[in-house]
Amino acid sequence: MPGIRSTSIRSTSVRAALFTVPLVVAGILGTAVAPAAASPHPGDGKSLTCRGEGVDPKALVRHRTGTVIHAPLSTVWKLQTDVERWPSWQKPVTTVDRLDHGPLRKGSAFRWTTPIPPNPATPATSLDITSTVKQLKRDSCIRWTGPAIGEGLRIDGVHVWNFIKVRGGVLVRTEETHAGEQVEANVPAATEILSEGLEGWLAALKTTAEARAGHHQRH
Repeated sequence: MPGIRSTSIRSTSVRAALFTVPLVVAGILGTAVAPAAASPHPGDGKSLTCRGEGVDPKALVRHRTGTVIHAPLSTVWKLQTDVERWPSWQKPVTTVDRLDHGPLRKGSAFRWTTPIPPNPATPATSLDITSTVKQLKRDSCIRWTGPAIGEGLRIDGVHVWNFIKVRGGVLVRTEETHAGEQVEANVPAATEILSEGLEGWLAALKTTAEARAGHHQRH
């Protein structure tokens, strides 16, 4: 999901991250936050999964990364799954609307938007992304899919998140794939955008979760 956003970040000094979310949406790093200190990539070299399902095995554009967040799992999980509040900590996300109610679960859907600056392949536009949760295990993993659509652009994305409790915090791993005529026309560039978007998303999640954890400890 967050890839195109990264382009957005360069032009707005904000790191856009979620081309990714489901697609081009990318992720989202709203303030200039240092890149997430990527923890060792999932060491086994295998794609991430949630309840046995992973990213698109045929997609040419893909990125996988991870980082340790020094905050309680409950804090990290709530930030990531309370999608309507994403704009409060992911500046490139301008709007989010839940299409159902209650806790995020299998079948939940949400529509969100993020602006994209002009680039060699497409004009400046706003991406309209509709993400549907296909698999979810509370405090453990999420997998969503969906299209990101803008003027002259369509990206179909699959995004997987894993959350693992470790000493001192949570190891968050994420992997995303993008497919579509526009991104496949320049796979290296599209991959770089996706990679920057995911790293930005992780950095924003880490910064926000650790700040909240520190606040609760002080009080």
